[in-house]
Amino acid sequence: MPASTSPYAHSFNSVRKLMFKVVYALVPGVVVYIWFFGWGIVVHGALAIAAALIAEASVLRLRGKPIRRFLWDGSAIVSALLLVLALPPLVPWWLSVVGVCFAIVVAKHLYGGLGHNLFNPAMAGYVLLLICFPREMTFWPRMDIDFWDSLGWIFAGSASIGAFDTLTGATPLDLMKTQLALRPTTSGALDGAAFDQLRARGWGWLGIGFLVGGLWLIYKRAITWHVPAAVLGSLFSVALVFHMLDAQSYPTPMFHIVNGGAILGAFFIATDPVSGAATPLGRLIFGASVGVITYTIRTWGGYPEGFAFAVLLMNIVVPTIDHYTQPRVYGHSRR
Repeated sequence: MPASTSPYAHSFNSVRKLMFKVVYALVPGVVVYIWFFGWGIVVHGALAIAAALIAEASVLRLRGKPIRRFLWDGSAIVSALLLVLALPPLVPWWLSVVGVCFAIVVAKHLYGGLGHNLFNPAMAGYVLLLICFPREMTFWPRMDIDFWDSLGWIFAGSASIGAFDTLTGATPLDLMKTQLALRPTTSGALDGAAFDQLRARGWGWLGIGFLVGGLWLIYKRAITWHVPAAVLGSLFSVALVFHMLDAQSYPTPMFHIVNGGAILGAFFIATDPVSGAATPLGRLIFGASVGVITYTIRTWGGYPEGFAFAVLLMNIVVPTIDHYTQPRVYGHSRR
């Protein structure tokens, strides 16, 4: 017979509740995303969720696992949404399907499923797409696009609004990196109608939307403050140091925080409880390292955005971080 002694700890959390808290927290950012970048996120979100559930059910059946129990825990839905939020909204439909299938089948179930995966599934799928299809992954809308035109571009590659090159453009991070190569000063890179048009888009508001959702997750105790604070703090600090040393060659810290996926990644991706560090000190080390690596890739690497690479690289060393940052057991010395 089972034996247990007091005190008893009651937990009202579950994987399903945690995952759907993450979904709810994404709503402000998704609303801003739709407002500034059109309805492509909705189309790709529906495609990715359907593909994720089908891939999850197929692999669970092959592994002999109970499908209903694991299919509706919400983890596949969260991975699909996070992957889609990292994609440009007008990429071909098959891109989101390929990415999410790789995330679920290879990055998640190849390692044993939820709770055993070494790498963040969404970031693994994103990096696959970024490496294999770089052109499609670097163009974002320059104008408001309605739902039907979004469908035309996603499924047929054509719509009534003109040529693809006039419809899309690079992100602020990509444009800054390109312009710095041509004009070796940040002031020169910030000049020009192209950047002014992009800067007028909703990148700042998009960050605020994800910030609101991330703070709500901390308030609901779905995540802790350690990883977001460490990621954004280290990214801001490193950018500030280089900006102070040479303001004409390195953008301001707020440029790195607001643009790209720093805020989304800090609150929703790097806080993954499975592939991230488990101890409080380990989370600070993990988050700070992600921020530093992100800045390094953005500044000197071949890609304008380095958050996904930073997360995957740090996923590799999470077991080592957890091993050396275990807290002292109550009643025992560290020795």
